[in-house]
Amino acid sequence: SNMPVKCAINGFGRIGRGVMRFAWEDPELEIVHVNDVCSLDSAAYLIKYDSVHGTWQKEVKTDEEGTGFTVDGSMVTFSQEKDFTTIDFQGMGIEMVMECTGKFLKVATLQPYFDKCGIKQVVVSAPVKEAGALNVVLGCNHHLLSTETKLVTNASCTTNCLGPVVRVIKENFGIKHGCITTIHDVTGTQTLVDMPNTKKSDLRRARSGMVNLCPTSTGSATAIVEIYPDLKGKLNGLAVRVPLTNASLTDCVFEVERPVTKEEVNEALKKASEGPLKGILGYETAPLVSTDYTNDVRSSIIDALSTQVIDGTLVKIYAWYDNEYGYSKRMAELCNITAAMNISGKEPSFKYE
Repeated sequence: SNMPVKCAINGFGRIGRGVMRFAWEDPELEIVHVNDVCSLDSAAYLIKYDSVHGTWQKEVKTDEEGTGFTVDGSMVTFSQEKDFTTIDFQGMGIEMVMECTGKFLKVATLQPYFDKCGIKQVVVSAPVKEAGALNVVLGCNHHLLSTETKLVTNASCTTNCLGPVVRVIKENFGIKHGCITTIHDVTGTQTLVDMPNTKKSDLRRARSGMVNLCPTSTGSATAIVEIYPDLKGKLNGLAVRVPLTNASLTDCVFEVERPVTKEEVNEALKKASEGPLKGILGYETAPLVSTDYTNDVRSSIIDALSTQVIDGTLVKIYAWYDNEYGYSKRMAELCNITAAMNISGKEPSFKYE
């Protein structure tokens, strides 16, 4: 059929709204419903106006009855259910869910989408580290997608930044082990001023995100094992949250299998950015800073000027990413690919080597 796949977004936060902006432009996907515990007015206001990514060039209006909002005249119904099984997805003809709450990260808690809601494909905006879910980094392990993979995740923003770098270094030079530090912007899991944090147990996230460098965890280095199982036990890392709203930087350090030069490393990264990872990995020689990467939809952009090789085999690479938009764009693409594969039977609009 030529009909687009009907989709719902559960969780209308930074990523849910980013995914909506990108998926809205995809003729193969039709977003017809949003669920979030926020108010309808908040949802409609925040999809239209954005402090980081700018105003969405669409007319957004809440409807009189309070059942939803329209985008350029197209109706998107809205609900405020904590329990998604109470939503009548089947009645609305919805076959795909973009699960962006960050709350449902176990296969068992996601299974009711299939068993009770009649959903055919679920794409989650966070890693689910269990058998039964496939964590995907486009450009790295998307070849594992199949008609069997009804529950997939888009991994995490930092895993999407790190994955392409790991692929290039692994394939060209071999990785013995490595560690990363992501210099990462604030997210909703931190507080604006010092106050008890109900979202995360990490006490440092209870301190003001506006004035602190805050060391904290990142799941990305261990999540890379979900993408490249042969690196199990070989990669780890930390995050430092910084008082900026967008565009982050991952510092990647690898001990490689053979002696290399800075030029060799950069050449391999550049080649990949023009070939198999085109559109996913960027390669930049200009002396840019973080704001230059706001609204960049690539997963990872190499800061070529910063590449270093110490003592032949210790490689240091800086990779930039718009941690919201790059991730949201990949997730919208993953939705297109899995909808084509498992619902419409069409060719996906996005193809990666």
